[in-house]
This record gives sequence, structure tokens and C-alpha cells, in this order.
Amino acid sequence: MPIKAPRGTYDILPPNSRNWQAMEQSLKEVAGLYGYQEIRTPIFEHTELFERGVGEGTDIVSKEMYTFFDKSGRSLTLRPEMTASCARALIEHSLHTGLLPVKWFYYGPMFRYDRPQSGRYRQFHQFGVEVFGSTSPMVDAEVLMMVVHMLQAIGLSEYRLHINSVGCPSCRESYRQALLAFIDPFSKELCPDCQQRVQQNPLRVLDCKEERCRQAIKGHPRLLDHLCSNCAEHYQRVCHTLLSHNICFEHDDQLVRGLDYYTNTAFEIHIPGIGAQSAVGGGGRYNGLVKAIEGPDLPGIGFALGMERLLLALEQQGTVNRGNGGVEVFVAVMEAQYEEEAVIILQQLRAAGISADKDYMDRKAKAQMKYADKSRAALVLFVGADEVKQGFVTVRNMIDKEQVAIPRVDLVPAITKLLHHNEEAQAQ
Repeated sequence: MPIKAPRGTYDILPPNSRNWQAMEQSLKEVAGLYGYQEIRTPIFEHTELFERGVGEGTDIVSKEMYTFFDKSGRSLTLRPEMTASCARALIEHSLHTGLLPVKWFYYGPMFRYDRPQSGRYRQFHQFGVEVFGSTSPMVDAEVLMMVVHMLQAIGLSEYRLHINSVGCPSCRESYRQALLAFIDPFSKELCPDCQQRVQQNPLRVLDCKEERCRQAIKGHPRLLDHLCSNCAEHYQRVCHTLLSHNICFEHDDQLVRGLDYYTNTAFEIHIPGIGAQSAVGGGGRYNGLVKAIEGPDLPGIGFALGMERLLLALEQQGTVNRGNGGVEVFVAVMEAQYEEEAVIILQQLRAAGISADKDYMDRKAKAQMKYADKSRAALVLFVGADEVKQGFVTVRNMIDKEQVAIPRVDLVPAITKLLHHNEEAQAQ
């Protein structure tokens, strides 16, 4: 039996890989517009980082992490998320002592042991941002405006932005007591996970996806009604800024972040129509995280977008950018003796930034044309006896099927002009 990719993983093959490249590039460009720079961290970290940074009571740490011991007996974990890794890098390199705020974006694979389902895998990919050093509600608003900008940049129009405030440790404790008093009479009706959450962190009951739990807690106290004056003002300023910039959002009382170091703004992006698990990303403010992993008391906020979920949403909305799926120019060699001339042309085009390829399977001329067509090349250049002797190249436009002869000395500007003409025609 042939070896297959492990369950919950998959290969990204051409031409689908072009969809990924296009989306990655769009997200990175938007992040750059907002002054964010890229950070790349190791794929595995010391397990302790995630136990502190994500929380030992979370499903991620207790059920989903890929943890192993190295040859020295150290416990290491494939990263299930990037925020803790970014906070670790900030502390390790003493970046908190420099220019603040620190604004980073990241992209890469994450790993969680979970039941694979549509758009969700055991190795998955996230694009995210983190900001360290500022408590300003304007930073919260900027992060939210940026995530909307990113969704629009990749062509995603049908989305819903849910936001809430989880307050600070002080006002959240008041809410915790009120929520416990509300849940206590029917706590045994909750799912087993939520019965455990009631003991450890009752706020996480609000975020349960089990329908019986969602029905049981209907009418629960609102965290918004328990915010202290500072937290209430922070949330109001965030909402006001979003409204003033025509950013549509929904206040969601059940949107929470259960750990103590999460504070103030929390948010998720949902896509209608991609299944029960409709969230494609989310984030929030985590003013206590850096301190929780033995760093300075430095505030932070960030979000992560699931790339697989975004692509699934784009495909369902029919707006995925598929690219051309091949090279721009295919050089067809009419006779084997002109291979060297074809290679010279290939390298000339590539040096000018034009993607080009040729046949390497000794195909006949007709088969080369079929190959060029299947490869979705925009132009085919013919190199044969007449072309070499007379110093020109025959070019067939695969879009309008017209053929022209171009002098070798004018090859690059002429090809550039033809490609530009095709792009304009396809855009109309």
C-alpha cells in the first residue's frame, strides 16, 4: 500500500497553490500598509510556553497539542498558535525596551490534534498580526479596520464581524460571580466539558458550540452590564471609531475569551454558509499575556485568520483568485537542432521578468502546442529554421489566436506589450 499524507494533513498542489500565493500576497500587502513587519518563529517551542500562554485549562492544551520529548528529555510542542510564540520572541530579544508599539504579522502552519472536517485540519495555516505596547482603544479599532481591509482585499464580501468586551480582571470577577449564580441551578444539564468549565472558568460556557448548552444559558447575565467605567469607555471608543469609518459589526454577548490575561476587546469573523463552524478568524486584547510568561507587564492585541477557512469561503462565494495557472510564454522548438537557441530566448525572457518554459519531453510540434494550451500559456514562441535564419520569432497569441513575426532584437519589448494587451482584454 502506498504511503499517504497523515490524516488531517494534505498537499497544496498547482494550480491551487497559486490561489494560496495570491491570498498570502494580498494579506501581506495590507499588513504593510498599516506599518506591520513580518516575524517568523520556530515551528516547535517548549511545552511550558503554551501551557502558560494558551492556558492549561483550555482544550488546545489539554486535548489538542502535539507534544513530544526530544533526545534530552525536554518536552516540546508543535505550535498550536502563534501569539504565545510572538510574546516569547518579544521577551527573549528585549524588544519591549525599544520603540513601541511593536507591530508584527506572521504566516505559517499550526498544529492541533482535532477531528478533521471541512476547512479544518490537524496541520493548518494562519495569517495573523500582533501589537505589543499600547493600551489605546485606537489600536483596537485599527486592528479591526485592518482585518476588514484584508477580507475586502482578498475578495471576501459576505462576512460578519462580531465584537464584545471581556472587561478587565476586576470587573470580570464581578461578572463571574453573577454568571455562576445563574448557571448553578441547571449546571448538570450542560455537556460534560461545560460542567468542568463551570468549575475552572465559567465564562467559557458562553462560548460552547453544543446546542443544549446554548439553549440552557439563554437569558444569561451580560458581561457588558458588569464592565467598570474604564472598560466601558474603552469599548465605547472602539465601537464609535468603527461606526465613524463605516465598519459594520454585531455586538455579541456570547463572544468571550476565558483566560485572565484577555482583556477588553474580543472579536470573531464569521462567514454565513460554510457550516456550523462559521468562524474564519478572531482575536482580541491580551494585556496580561506577556506578564504570564514571565515578561514585563506589557499590553497586546492581535488576531489570526485561518487560511483554509478563508479559501473555502472564497470558493463558496465564487471569488477565489485562481491566477493563470501557468507560465506567460511557452517556447516551442520545431527541430532539435534549435534547442540552444530556444534556451537563449528563455533566459532572455526570464531575465526581463517574464515567466517562460519549453518542452523537455521530446514532443513533436503538434504535441507541444497541446501541452502549451493545457499549461495555459498566454503566448507561444516558435523557434525553427526560418526564424533562426531570418532573425525573427513567430509568436502565437493563445487568447485571440493571432500570429505575428517579431524581430529578435525587439523580442522583449514586443512580448511585454502583447502580454499587457492580453491583461487589459481579460480585465474588460
